[in-house]
Amino acid sequence: MSSYQFNIFIDIIDIVIVAFIFYRLYLSMKGTKAIQMFGGLFMLILVSFIARWFNLNALNWMLGSLKTVWLIAFVILFQPELRKALTKLGQNPILRPFLKVEESTTINEIVKACFQISERGYGALISIERNIGLKNFIETGTPLDAKVTEDLLVTLFTSNTPLHDGAVIIEGSTIIAAGCILPLSQNPRLPQSIGTRHRAAIGLSEETDSINIIVSEETGMVSIAIDGKLKRKLDVNTLRNSLVNMMGIKSEGVNQAPPG
Repeated sequence: MSSYQFNIFIDIIDIVIVAFIFYRLYLSMKGTKAIQMFGGLFMLILVSFIARWFNLNALNWMLGSLKTVWLIAFVILFQPELRKALTKLGQNPILRPFLKVEESTTINEIVKACFQISERGYGALISIERNIGLKNFIETGTPLDAKVTEDLLVTLFTSNTPLHDGAVIIEGSTIIAAGCILPLSQNPRLPQSIGTRHRAAIGLSEETDSINIIVSEETGMVSIAIDGKLKRKLDVNTLRNSLVNMMGIKSEGVNQAPPG
């Protein structure tokens, strides 16, 4: 392979990598307010390329002088998206063995919290983000950015507290927001006995690939909604195993002790 062909090959790889980065950013922002800022940023980059191509020196100098400002603005404006991208990178199968313990701990905290909430006669709705972002729904609630723990989840869903009626949204091992409003399912085939929490959980699972756990305030029953389907009357081990399977964590990494 000649030096010229090698350089062409490297340029193609460079373009593919940049295109992939922009594509992933677009997917993470699709359906959110940030997509308009992404479009503006893309236009600025396009103008910069045009200025270089046609040797528009004045325009090229002005855009080049703003490179540092662009970088700072990009980090500030797209901080949630950058954090999400880094989170997805951390979920890469290559890195998963190093993160398995933390994720398994998160599952245990969620499971213990659900059955503690059930025993106390409270209701709960917990949505776990997977590949499709939940930013639109996160923005309807109160930001928390707190580590997932049994005590915090139980406190959030304690009756008569400000955030107990909405949904808690979890990303990785972090509670992103509480008191979030989710879309209600319009499926006419759902039983009339299904309450608002269950309809909200099913509604979100119809629009996204999220995992949605519901604790019924009336019956104490623990259910899970995914892909528009509802599984009811889950016990401790069934809920734990379902979360392990859906979140891609090997069962041996999960503590099987019953919740305290």
